[in-house]
Amino acid sequence: MRYENFMKNEYYHLFNKGVDGKDIFIDDQDKARFIFLITHLQSPARVLNVSWYTKNFIKKNSFKINNNKIQEILKNRSVELMAFVIIPNGFHLLVKNKKDDILSVYMHRVLTAYGKYFNAKYNKKGHVFDGPFKAKRVKDGDQLLRLSALIHKDPNNIEEWRNNYDKYPWSSFQDYISSNRWDDLISIDLILQKFKNQTEYKKFVLTSTIKEENNV
Repeated sequence: MRYENFMKNEYYHLFNKGVDGKDIFIDDQDKARFIFLITHLQSPARVLNVSWYTKNFIKKNSFKINNNKIQEILKNRSVELMAFVIIPNGFHLLVKNKKDDILSVYMHRVLTAYGKYFNAKYNKKGHVFDGPFKAKRVKDGDQLLRLSALIHKDPNNIEEWRNNYDKYPWSSFQDYISSNRWDDLISIDLILQKFKNQTEYKKFVLTSTIKEENNV
């Protein structure tokens, strides 16, 4: 587990990639599994039968989790997920840390759970991710907006999604420019309220040229 003084009520960019740069999200089931983990482990609430929910998503494009469980997560979450993208060899998350140092616990739960799943599914051993997750604190509101654009533009680097990444299903971009698919487990209002409407936010992302060092 990574130990660091992650400050309460601060925003962070979290990211990592597969060990040696290898792909770690091979198929849609892998991506759906990781989305389930990052959304449903935001609170200490236990969620069982992850495989069942993931298979449900692949079949019906919804996890179909009980609304009472969702409300329990929302009420007690210690991390607030705001944006994400999953690409074949890694991920980016934008989160708000709601309790001192809790990000290490959150990421340990997510990455350990996914690592065990990945190794079991693909009959592998050892580390799945390239060391501890990386984290950068967001300094101000402008950086928060630019970072959301950076995350949502990332699939543009995937050849089959180039210039079509607004339709990429494994990021939160669709939730910002259409409807939120995750029952408020993704908090989009803080960023969207800076724009007149969803169309303006989409334009902001599509025209953004922001880059950041040390990307996955």
